[in-house]
Amino acid sequence: MALTPEELARVEAQAVEEYPAEGCGVVRARAGTAERLFRPCRNSQDELNRKDPERHPRNARTAYYIDPRDLLTIGRREAEGYRVATIYHSHIDTGAYFSETDKRNALVSGEPAYPDAIYVVVSVMGGRLDGANAFGWDAAKRDFVPVGFTVTSPAP
Repeated sequence: MALTPEELARVEAQAVEEYPAEGCGVVRARAGTAERLFRPCRNSQDELNRKDPERHPRNARTAYYIDPRDLLTIGRREAEGYRVATIYHSHIDTGAYFSETDKRNALVSGEPAYPDAIYVVVSVMGGRLDGANAFGWDAAKRDFVPVGFTVTSPAP
């Protein structure tokens, strides 16, 4: 399961609220239980861009970087038995696809940092939801592939 209906509603609300910046966050799950922890994260991409525009040429409208403080919290929860189940972010004024940058950032030395996680991408066009898709690691294809999760935006 990528997201519960309640989690999806929170992801969508965050994506619209943070527009025109990409929103991001994670959902962790405790093995053997139904317990899940939803954590919206702070996108620190603008700060990285201001401090070092050569190394980080993109801003929060076109990229996300989960704030290091949020990463520490995620790591502490992993030590408590919570695995990263879902990583989500929004795309601004473009589709809900898993970009080459998304793929590159999800890999460490060619292997997925979270091979069992589902990556949800929400599209926000002009400040309005435009859909969402989910992607998972396919070890045989050595790539992230759609996992059949599609959300249609509600009618205006």
